[in-house]
Amino acid sequence: QVQLVESGGGLVQAGGSLRLSCAFSGRAFSSYAMGWFRQAPEKEREFVAGIIWSGDRTSYADSVKGRFTISRDNAKNTVYLQMISLKPEDTAVYYCAARQGITTTRYAEYEYWGQGTQVTVST
Repeated sequence: QVQLVESGGGLVQAGGSLRLSCAFSGRAFSSYAMGWFRQAPEKEREFVAGIIWSGDRTSYADSVKGRFTISRDNAKNTVYLQMISLKPEDTAVYYCAARQGITTTRYAEYEYWGQGTQVTVST
């Protein structure tokens, strides 16, 4: 059974940076594409970024392009989300997710989810 554990969330001022981490265990990490999603209060969960098993291909939501970077370290079974130039509208619970195959923006197509980590960006 795959387990995902996010860390690195917190409170940051607008314009600041955070790096989220997601530790993967239970199966062969390199067999899974990974995604980051976020959910703000009273909003639907939305795709933020995705990365294929090799790390060679990434994808981003338009709202975070140029500010967020997804990466993975297959030796450490960890996926990261580096966030810079944070805005108040980035405030949400951030979740990492795993699926076999390629990445997708549709959250229903991910098999495994972490418990989430809160990111709050103040003005």
